Amino acid sequence: MKALEAEIIADETLPLRESNLVFGEGNPDTEVLFIGEAPGARENELRRPFVGRSGQLLDKLLGELGWPRTDVYITNIVKRRPPDNRDPLPQEIEAYRPYLARQIAIIKPLVIATLGRFAMNYFLPLGKITRDQGKLFPAGKLFIYPMFHPAAALRSTGTLNDFRQSFQKLPAVIAKCRTLKN
Repeated sequence: MKALEAEIIADETLPLRESNLVFGEGNPDTEVLFIGEAPGARENELRRPFVGRSGQLLDKLLGELGWPRTDVYITNIVKRRPPDNRDPLPQEIEAYRPYLARQIAIIKPLVIATLGRFAMNYFLPLGKITRDQGKLFPAGKLFIYPMFHPAAALRSTGTLNDFRQSFQKLPAVIAKCRTLKN
């Protein structure tokens, strides 16, 4: 992982280099890989994924499952913050694609829990977050489990309830994926 991070740092062709690299963190031997869209302001400042208000909600829900944050791995499809907190552009997503693919290959998760529509659409281009969140999708040797982004959950009680419900299903989802994989 350190070698891959060093490669990203050295790659001067990548966009958004005016922002800090937020590579990802956690247990590379996890069964669950959480992937969001891009770092926010707090993440850029601390160079860590999901440490702002969205990250606090993510940590709270992990705690409700009895999972320490250090037991999972958390990253984003784009590794640097877009200006003015705008959505990542397609060319930015594409530029970071080989690096995320290598992160996934190193971690070898059973389940990728996507946080928000950009992360979901990275794996499921025709997916709709309101329709597909909380559902399980096979993808080769792993499974994609789309969920709302924690930031969206913080803006709406209904979305928060759906996000929490999907989150609480994660242990059962992992158990099901173990069975399906074997």
